[in-house]
Amino acid sequence: MFFCKMAPTSLAYRFRQSVAPTALRSYAAEFISTFFYVFSVVGASIASRKFVPGAAATDPSSLLVVAMANAFALASAVYIAANVSGGHVNPAVTFGMAVGGHISVPTALFYWFAQMLASIMACIVLRVTIVGQRVPSYVIAEEMTGFGASVVEGVLTFALVYTVFVASDQRRGSCSAIGAVMVGLMAGANVLAAGPFSGGSVNPACAFGSAIVAGSFKNQAVYWIGPLIGAALAGIVHDNVVFPTENVDSFTGVPDAVAV
Repeated sequence: MFFCKMAPTSLAYRFRQSVAPTALRSYAAEFISTFFYVFSVVGASIASRKFVPGAAATDPSSLLVVAMANAFALASAVYIAANVSGGHVNPAVTFGMAVGGHISVPTALFYWFAQMLASIMACIVLRVTIVGQRVPSYVIAEEMTGFGASVVEGVLTFALVYTVFVASDQRRGSCSAIGAVMVGLMAGANVLAAGPFSGGSVNPACAFGSAIVAGSFKNQAVYWIGPLIGAALAGIVHDNVVFPTENVDSFTGVPDAVAV
């Protein structure tokens, strides 16, 4: 319901829409799906450190475990929330949707609040229940600069958010199970590509929640600046370059752009 273009309205009207019962259900769906996504991803990282203590950061099997957890968890989280909230599960996705005009700014802010709160709560539950294991936070490799890590996170977020746009475009039909799977596979590929360098977060909520509980905010800006810019560019490119909105010719009645 949030993927259609919104007609220009006043800020007050959009705010009223953002607190309507339907919108509140969307925020609840985002909270639930984001909670289980972060719980699975951060939990998988903790589990890998449990099996390979002291070497998890450099063990290739650890990278594979986290990548698989990202793929499985995100695909499931997107699918269970798709028909209610759109299955964003990521502040960067929400930002891209807001930039493209698919959701209003007040709604996007409420989405962010639900996602951030869910991430923090998931990490707190892990911290309290898994005794003797610390909650890991995202870090960049020693050979990486903050700028370089931001670029990597931005490129990977572009790929992820572009996949979300394609999977959720109503002109292709509603977001199906295969669409959610494609989003999950892209997330897993991102971790495999950048896990040893920038962490492959591409999700500001996940990075922020783990940083809050771990008490480490070093290079936290990397996981916001890059992903938000990449998400915005993904929305702009999809909606205006590759798959623009069809404009029907008033004389012939034929769309100027034909979807393929």
